[in-house]
Amino acid sequence: MEITSAEFVISNSRADMCPKTDYPEYAFIGRSNVGKSSLINMLTKNPKLAMTSSTPGKTLLINHFLVNKEWYLVDLPGYGYAQRGKKMMEKIQKLIEYYVLEREQMTCLFVLIDSRLEPQKIDLEFIEWLGENGVPFAIIFTKADKQSIGKTKQNVDRFMEVLKKQWEELPPYFISSAEKKTGRQEILDYIEGINRSLK
Repeated sequence: MEITSAEFVISNSRADMCPKTDYPEYAFIGRSNVGKSSLINMLTKNPKLAMTSSTPGKTLLINHFLVNKEWYLVDLPGYGYAQRGKKMMEKIQKLIEYYVLEREQMTCLFVLIDSRLEPQKIDLEFIEWLGENGVPFAIIFTKADKQSIGKTKQNVDRFMEVLKKQWEELPPYFISSAEKKTGRQEILDYIEGINRSLK
C-alpha cells in the first residue's frame, strides 16, 4: 500500500462522537510512551500528523486521521499512566473500552509493545481482555532500533512464549522502528489485505 494522503479529521473525548462513516478503522493503542505518535507519523510519512511528546500520557482523546480517503487511522489514549490520577485513569479506561467494544467500524486494533522490555503485566492483561471480548488485534513491537536485532528478537520471542500459555492461536505481530522505518510496509500491507477482504 502506498499512502497518498493522510489528514487529521477530528479529536473527541467520547466514542459516540466519532465520524459517522462506513470506512474501516485501524486503531493504535499502547502504554504511555511506547512510541505511538512516532509510529503513526512514520506509517503516514507525515512527521507532524500525530503530536509526539516526551511527556507520557499526552493523548487523552480519540484522534481520527483519514488515510487515502478510504480508511481511518485512529490514535487512542495510552493506558496505564498512573500519574494522571485515579479519576482521569477511570475516564480514559471507559473511553478505550467504549471505543474498542462498541465501535462497529473498528476493524483491527494494533497493540503497541516496547520491544526493549520484558513482558509487562499491564500489556498481557490488556491483550487477555481483548481475547475475552473477541476483539480483532495485532501486535506491533516498537523501538526496535534502540537495541541489537538479537535482543529485540529475544524479547519478542519471550513475549510470544508467554502469550502461548493462554492462546491456542497467536495474533499476528510486527517489529517496527519509527527511526529506521522498519515494519512500515508489512503493517500497511496487512491493513491493505484486510481492506481488500472487506470489499
